[in-house]
Amino acid sequence: MAGRRKSRRNFGRVRKLPSGRYQARYPGPDGALRPADRTFATTTDADRWLAKKRIEIEEGRWLDPAEGQTTVRDWGARWLAAVSPQLKHTTQASYRSLIGSCINPVLGDRELSSLRPITITEWVAQMRTRGLSASRIRQAYRVLSQIMASAVDNDMVAQTPCRGVRLPRMPQTEPHILTPIEASRVVRSADKPHDLLIALLAFAGLRIGEAFALRRVDIDVSSGLVLIDENLAEANGTLVFDTPKSHQKRLLRVAPSLAKRLGKYLETLPGGGDALLFTTPAGKPLRYNQWRKAYFDPAVSAAGLIDVTPHDLRASHGTWVADKYGVMTAAHRLGHSNASVTTRHYARPVAGRDDQVAEASDSWFNGHDDGHGARRGHDDDDDGSTGALVPV
Repeated sequence: MAGRRKSRRNFGRVRKLPSGRYQARYPGPDGALRPADRTFATTTDADRWLAKKRIEIEEGRWLDPAEGQTTVRDWGARWLAAVSPQLKHTTQASYRSLIGSCINPVLGDRELSSLRPITITEWVAQMRTRGLSASRIRQAYRVLSQIMASAVDNDMVAQTPCRGVRLPRMPQTEPHILTPIEASRVVRSADKPHDLLIALLAFAGLRIGEAFALRRVDIDVSSGLVLIDENLAEANGTLVFDTPKSHQKRLLRVAPSLAKRLGKYLETLPGGGDALLFTTPAGKPLRYNQWRKAYFDPAVSAAGLIDVTPHDLRASHGTWVADKYGVMTAAHRLGHSNASVTTRHYARPVAGRDDQVAEASDSWFNGHDDGHGARRGHDDDDDGSTGALVPV
């Protein structure tokens, strides 16, 4: 009677457990034997699993299971320490706050490899139940997405669980677009020298932190130029000077009358080239909430307006410039590296423009010059169009 044939297994080992199931073990690239992440009903199933694992190793797709056992808390801390030198101080503080208050309390002790899309969906739902705003939830999700993408890039896990997760929608809020006359009323209603600060928001499009950070050396009165190369922000109660948002420095030309008024103000400003243009009465850097309550909101009320924020002035400036001189010019003045940001968040339709377009289109449709640069149409076009595609 012939003896039982033993199957040849040239990769890994399989043994029967007391439970009757089979355990597979395989040598990693370092030669150390590692168990499979599950047991098998038959040796055939175990052999198939080993064959797939061998291909993963040979093709360089193998990940050490021990790496995936790292917790979200530990990997998040390592990731934040690695990326912090490239982040603005305010961004560092924001990431640290989101990790500490939103991510670690729920997911911090979970192993990276244990996270699934359903885990993240449940986490998002939990934040909504806690009453967190859509903005806060989306910010926390973006940070976790970066942490997990870094884990994938460093071969900790095969893929990120942050995929296919539905996030709460941001409420659609439109900025209050002022007319230039309304903005001028706010400027005239403000206490000096804060009227100049407000004028820089409305008529140069500065961010509030950029205006707070302006120094004497940044103003070239003779040329009417303002250099925007610094931003003052508050991070966890601490004021921090940093580069402008997206690190976009820019040189802006301001109205000659505004440049002249800035020049007269500089003549009275104490200190050297590094002296801040706008400070508290004690000479300290401005804080947004205090400045708005003490100077901006009273000026808005005195101008007969309501529901106007400092950011609305910047949005208004972007709208005026985009309407008259194009989105690219507005993007430059606002410090946007991508004009799509300008159109999405700042440039808004100007009241009455649609009526003007319709009136001009009547001339274009009939192939006439409306006196504003419309080209003569081609009556003999095969498709019946006028061919007068003229920018407004």
